Amino acid sequence: MNGLLRRPAPWLALGVVLLAGTILVVVGAHRPAARSDTTRTSDLAAEVRRFAAGLHAGDPYRPPEPAQRRRLLSALHALEAGKATHAADGLGFTARTGVDEETGRRFGLLANGPGERAWGWYLVDLSAPVRLVIEVPHPNSDLHTEEIGLALYQAVPGSVLLVAGTHRRAGAGAGDVAHRTDSMFHAVATDLAARGLPQVQLHGFHDDNLPDTDVVVSPGAGDAGAAVRRVADRIDADLRVCRSWRQDCGRLEGTTNVQGRDAARRGTLFLHVEISRAVRDDRVAWSKLVRAIARADLGRG
Repeated sequence: MNGLLRRPAPWLALGVVLLAGTILVVVGAHRPAARSDTTRTSDLAAEVRRFAAGLHAGDPYRPPEPAQRRRLLSALHALEAGKATHAADGLGFTARTGVDEETGRRFGLLANGPGERAWGWYLVDLSAPVRLVIEVPHPNSDLHTEEIGLALYQAVPGSVLLVAGTHRRAGAGAGDVAHRTDSMFHAVATDLAARGLPQVQLHGFHDDNLPDTDVVVSPGAGDAGAAVRRVADRIDADLRVCRSWRQDCGRLEGTTNVQGRDAARRGTLFLHVEISRAVRDDRVAWSKLVRAIARADLGRG
């Protein structure tokens, strides 16, 4: 009797095998599909740091032709609408969507690498209607501005982040997108400005250029309206601010910036922000700056 109890009957063993197989089939049928590229989470901070670190003053560069600028704009419009981005085919851009691991929000990204057609890194928040444009024209020249720009993007749902694809001195200065109207960066910025969207453009200055100042706030070539003044007041709670409409901030006021001049002509908000090296090197300090700009809610004018 004891031996029979220890050894299961053949029919019982067969039943167990069949039941296990049925369970495996049912579980397999309901197993979630592998995560696709459209839902893959990404460390965008690491990505933008790598992108900026690959840009150098001696890199080759040539501005895009007008037709190429139009094609990229079509691709960005499609990306924002959640459609395929075939318009960027042949421009050297990689298009993808994913989820930002920091915020859990969906994004779309068009980016290309160094080389003659180094035309930028364009990030769109797909979780909300577009309400703010954040611009980094001098990555790996105005150090850490790309990180600050991404942090502001993450702080404001519905943002678009534009990062230039060149070092400002690439192509004998042709890569300085803040002072060139023939760049892909300028084409994207002006397209968004034409929709009435406010822009924040981030720059950096050496501490000895304005020793008693942490941040210079300016409307560029435009007027300092309520939103610009509100940002300055919020920043002033934690950092020393030079207001261009009230003080002489030297050559840091952005009055010759071409995106700012375009915005002034259109009557759209343009906020030119110059950040000292000391603040850019201090994550705690620049995080206060990011919070101040985000809480000023530029979208309400």
